[in-house]
Amino acid sequence: MKRQRLILGVSGASGVILSYYLAKALKEQDIELQLIVTDSSRCTWQIEAGRPIEDLTGLTDVCYDSRDMAARISSGSFYTMGMVIAPCSMKSLAGIASGYADNLLLRAADVCLKENRRLVICPREMPLGRLHLRNMSEAANLGCVIVPPMLSFYSGQTTMEDQIHHIVGKILMQFGLEYSRFRPWDGMAGE
Repeated sequence: MKRQRLILGVSGASGVILSYYLAKALKEQDIELQLIVTDSSRCTWQIEAGRPIEDLTGLTDVCYDSRDMAARISSGSFYTMGMVIAPCSMKSLAGIASGYADNLLLRAADVCLKENRRLVICPREMPLGRLHLRNMSEAANLGCVIVPPMLSFYSGQTTMEDQIHHIVGKILMQFGLEYSRFRPWDGMAGE
């Protein structure tokens, strides 16, 4: 039986550490991971991650240059479960919403939409302006699932890592995958 494939796109938005935790979770599930790291994300990674980018790329099966428009994932005939963009910059969101696929990350997203595959985007910006909200609404209308990496308090997440695990769990749920470090809401205590 063939391994399931998933594309992970990492844009230049803040929060690139999400991609590392997501890649680790997917590796644990034996998902074949196709990674796209943009030039901007490499800069953000250097500023934020506190670890070499090879820690991320080493978790994947294939790592593509975002300028490689001839990559396998730029074609709908290369089957995947879909794609996650975590984090998703407002620039990438605008490209998705308008169909402006000028790099591999946006082309792979476009392929997922045209092939009716799951496309989960994790937009990172605060506060959200009207243009950002319009683009998110348009992306949702096109079929994207919007999973903003928001803080969660209802299941006892007390550390930054707990928060990241919660977000990763919410992303994986979109693909029917379970995550052992995800703590779902289990109702009110004492009921």
